[in-house]
Amino acid sequence: MDVYLLILGDHLPDPTSGRVVSEAERLRAIVEQAVVAEEAGFTGVAIGEHHFTRYIVSAPELLLATIAERTTTLRLSTGVTLLAHHDPVRVAEELAMLDVLSGGRAEMIVARGVSQRTDLAFGVQDDLRARFDENLRLLLRLLEEPHVTWNGRFRSPLTDVTTTPRPIQRPRPLVWIGSGSAVSADLAVELELPLMLPSTLRDPSTHRAVVERYRAAMNGRGRVALPSHVFVAPTASEARATWRPHLAAYAQFADPWRGDGGVDMAALMDGAAVCGDPAEVTDRLNRLSELLGLDAQLVMVDIGGLPHSAVLDAIRLFGAEVLPGLKS
Repeated sequence: MDVYLLILGDHLPDPTSGRVVSEAERLRAIVEQAVVAEEAGFTGVAIGEHHFTRYIVSAPELLLATIAERTTTLRLSTGVTLLAHHDPVRVAEELAMLDVLSGGRAEMIVARGVSQRTDLAFGVQDDLRARFDENLRLLLRLLEEPHVTWNGRFRSPLTDVTTTPRPIQRPRPLVWIGSGSAVSADLAVELELPLMLPSTLRDPSTHRAVVERYRAAMNGRGRVALPSHVFVAPTASEARATWRPHLAAYAQFADPWRGDGGVDMAALMDGAAVCGDPAEVTDRLNRLSELLGLDAQLVMVDIGGLPHSAVLDAIRLFGAEVLPGLKS
């Protein structure tokens, strides 16, 4: 079982103390968490891209390049790249640059993006799904082929273009499609790409139909991964007492109707979120793996202003006592 640390980089106050770290401290903490994740035995790290919000990572590739210089084995992925908003030529260059700098450890999760504010700011207002589809097809060609000639709907034509540097990995760095929709799953099947389910606080069983559709069409091939909000501490009571206020703050931020006033937090912590001692967390992640036939899991610990020291403690404990018990 491949296990990645997922970091989206929300910049929220600690609900227990009211403290807000600086943006610089927050970004440096993300780098440190990735370094500790490698020491703890994680397969990789995935860092999200957001714009104009209290998620403050707008250029995950820069953080990943910094992490690359402090690690040797960790896979380095975006989580996700909002591909409909970017020029695929530039994305291909950046991914290949990361691949070369890291010695062949770069990955990318691509998704369409759904923020109207981001769409307007980037000047992308027409048919995001079709734009994403076209950009992805061009990105894959640019990563795999030199001398690409291209004529599409959403950007100017290319004639005999070879992006540089060329990626180390062959035929290309790993590219996932990030989505929970049937349309995106079908695109993943057509392009023979792995499927990354969305990072949400919904019941994971809601993804079963899409996963079954993808698996059936892939005829036993392909890979599926699920992100989960996870916290582990030496005892279940300590884990819940520590994490609950941060999960509530994050849920209220990510989905304003959530939080203590809008949802049963105990049910959330025992459902979509995974919280407990090492044995409980191991058991619940294994059950998620069996439910969806997972090939990889993404573990999101750092949410809602959780102190950096608590995040590092949870990553280390996860590596020492949860990772060894996860089923392949």
